[in-house]
Amino acid sequence: MRYFIDTNVLINLIEDDFICDDADLIMNESENIGYISSECVREYIQLLQAGSIKPKKGKDKVDIFDFIENELGLKIKYIAKEHLKTFAKLEILEKHKDPFDRLIIAHAITEKTPIISSDNLFKKYRKLGLELIYNHV
Repeated sequence: MRYFIDTNVLINLIEDDFICDDADLIMNESENIGYISSECVREYIQLLQAGSIKPKKGKDKVDIFDFIENELGLKIKYIAKEHLKTFAKLEILEKHKDPFDRLIIAHAITEKTPIISSDNLFKKYRKLGLELIYNHV
């Protein structure tokens, strides 16, 4: 099975914070392939630059790429034209105007790949084709 992880799950993995049993099982199953949207990586770097997060493991904005790919075993999937087309068509659902989240959601919908997220607002996008594995923390 292929799956994406959201930015909040990336932060949890970097910080060794809680990941629910369902998400942990999926991520540790050897035949599963984990992906992360380049938008999540960009969002993580922005949070570092703004000082909103300070990672315990000392991963800075440059070595985060190697950490994601080598330590976490995730493949970075880059945003392409087809993802932006889905984003352009994706309606803004109530109380969720975050364009970064919506681009991550569009990426997962376009790739027809479930996403693991702790964001409650992602549940609203199931009716638009998002397959969500909710990381209930």
